[in-house]
Amino acid sequence: MAAPRQAPTTQFAIGVRQFSWSRGNRRLTTKIFYPASGTAGGNPIPNAPIADGIFPVAEWSHGMGCTSDCYASQTHDLASAGFICPAPSFSDNTNIGSVYNGNWSKDVSEVLTRTLALGATAGDPFAGHIDTRAGVGVSGHSMGGMTTHGLLTAWPDNRIVAAVPVACVDMGNPAGLHANVLFIHGDHDPTCDYNSARAAYAELPSPKAFLTHVGADHGQYLTPDYRYYAQTRNTFLDWFRWSLYGDTAARDRLRGDATSNGTSWQAALGQ
Repeated sequence: MAAPRQAPTTQFAIGVRQFSWSRGNRRLTTKIFYPASGTAGGNPIPNAPIADGIFPVAEWSHGMGCTSDCYASQTHDLASAGFICPAPSFSDNTNIGSVYNGNWSKDVSEVLTRTLALGATAGDPFAGHIDTRAGVGVSGHSMGGMTTHGLLTAWPDNRIVAAVPVACVDMGNPAGLHANVLFIHGDHDPTCDYNSARAAYAELPSPKAFLTHVGADHGQYLTPDYRYYAQTRNTFLDWFRWSLYGDTAARDRLRGDATSNGTSWQAALGQ
């Protein structure tokens, strides 16, 4: 985990760069959202100058039939909060077999490698701005949530120190990574079995937590107009602030972040 420091307390403008990467014959079109210089608010600005500072990496993986653009709320929230967020668009985005055989998890590892390399590439706009000391974070929803859990189990990536699988199912036995893992799930999810995610949570050592949206379906709690979206957003961001910045104040806010009439919270943070 990162050495203790405070995460940024003000929001950033958002920049975005697009890359046409690949892993073997698999196309990995990736948008990287990042903190940009300028006034916060508004849409991401293509190729905007990166803000002053050194920022950790927190990746996002989309769900079935989508691209990274389907999850603007999550990718933009991460960038505006002070994270560099690579968000691949998987070319076989309806093929759940590519999740179960590990291709999506391996794709994410490749995207992480390519993203981190930009920080050490002379002349690249990200050079000197990517914090690699604390490891990396990964997150995603549905097939992207399964991909995220796969990176902790069957296809582990030991650079990962924080993970947020959203609406996932259990992808296997923990691989022993030292990662802080937050599950987010609706307990009326008709697509990805809530009880399977609960089993995945039970298998992991602390630090871990589980945010349940009571009565919620497969993903309504990821949309800003949902009544309890603030509980999703604030818990999600503070989990990464704690895990990647070492911000203990963010850790201490987690229970308050998660608490509402429409949510329940379970945690073993190992404090």
